[in-house]
Amino acid sequence: MSVQSMKTLTGGRWIETGRWVEVFDPADVRTPAARVPALAASDVEAMFAAAADGFRTWRRTSPLQRARVLFQAAALLRERAADIAAAVTTEMGKTRAEAAGEVEKAADFFEYYAGLAREPYGHLVHDARPGTETHYRREPVGVVLAVTPWNDPVITPARKLAPALAAGNAVVLKPASETPTSALHLARALHDAGLPAGVLGVATGRSKDLSPALLANAGIAAVTFTGSNEVGERLRRAFADRNVRFQGELGGKNATVVLADADLDAAADAVVAAGFGQTGQRCTATSRVLVEHSVHDRFAAILESKAAALAVGPGAEPETQCGPLVSPAQRDSVLADIALAVEQGAAVLLGGDVPAAHPHGCFVNPTILTGVTPGMDVWRHEVFGPVVVLRAVADLDEAIDAVNDSDFGLAAAVFTRDLAAAHRFADEVECGQVAVNTTTSGWDVHQPFGGFRDSGSPFKEQGAEAVRFYTRVKTVAVRHG
Repeated sequence: MSVQSMKTLTGGRWIETGRWVEVFDPADVRTPAARVPALAASDVEAMFAAAADGFRTWRRTSPLQRARVLFQAAALLRERAADIAAAVTTEMGKTRAEAAGEVEKAADFFEYYAGLAREPYGHLVHDARPGTETHYRREPVGVVLAVTPWNDPVITPARKLAPALAAGNAVVLKPASETPTSALHLARALHDAGLPAGVLGVATGRSKDLSPALLANAGIAAVTFTGSNEVGERLRRAFADRNVRFQGELGGKNATVVLADADLDAAADAVVAAGFGQTGQRCTATSRVLVEHSVHDRFAAILESKAAALAVGPGAEPETQCGPLVSPAQRDSVLADIALAVEQGAAVLLGGDVPAAHPHGCFVNPTILTGVTPGMDVWRHEVFGPVVVLRAVADLDEAIDAVNDSDFGLAAAVFTRDLAAAHRFADEVECGQVAVNTTTSGWDVHQPFGGFRDSGSPFKEQGAEAVRFYTRVKTVAVRHG
């Protein structure tokens, strides 16, 4: 299989460096599938300088013209959807359907924020001084550093780039080393749509090599990050003394509660979709399932049957429903988490192993663990793989306490026919996203998104709320005469 060589974008030019980062297909990691330029610190410094120049142009560009660029980028993403989805499947392992959905949603982000260009960006306010008219307005913050993960290599950059660019900022994007080609396809669409030179640069290369140059630049106004808590906290501390605003979308340990009056089949379908979709590699995946005691065993049997029916295999195969994990390291981490859970007393109801049919890939079979207690690591720590744990609870009171028994607070769901129980659940769980009779995952582009506690910073992503992070407020008073 030939290895595709891609260029990266800096200062409006597509460049190579002669040094490469290899990208592997997690369905078969024996040979690389693509390679991207490995930038040096000097390349990153030049990218930031170009971004500063690009910002001066872009902030003066009419918001309506910015919107035209974003609309055109959305159209190009849809036009090129098949190729981009294939890249997502190749480097990340998503199924064809998951990859296609990701590209479509990325296009939705650019359309949505392009549409906001015609919305008000400030307000008149009363002034106690005679003959004085006062207003406040929102304006872009400047150059934004966006650091994105491997699990959603098109959606997450789009979620950050669309509002940042719509507001008039420039962006230096650092995609994950495992999945950089998807971000380059996204950058190509924006470049071809007419984005001015320098407004977007893509810093490809190993994080360990680029981090000093990425973090040291004095021109950074804001940092938006999606990824692990460990890296997020390191970034937060790095910028704390520099008056650089920080947005973090971090970990989750999301719970779904199934009450005795629930539609058990519908609840099991939702847990399968949210727990094993994308092979469990998303921040909103259901990983803890709390089932009212009287229906626990019946629900466990239904869930086991549905999960066992999932077709595991390479994402490029049409019948696949659960693809590989992104890398050998991620596969080994998930297997280690399962082994530790068993060592601590959990029982394997389903899976816990690797499929023999794919010896050269990063696969773990869909896994259900029972007998899990709050003292186990698998109850506390984010596994980020196709692993769901079951725990019986006595009633809604215990379920709410169990949901909140976590350092995280991203997403939670409840299945019930009792409207009062549903509203109480929504009121009392400490999560940024709450679902009733639907999955913990699947939030749309116009819906504010983000978690509480260790799941993230106060700044929400998505919807109109996202624009708050990428803008600052200026108040202007004008005295007449």
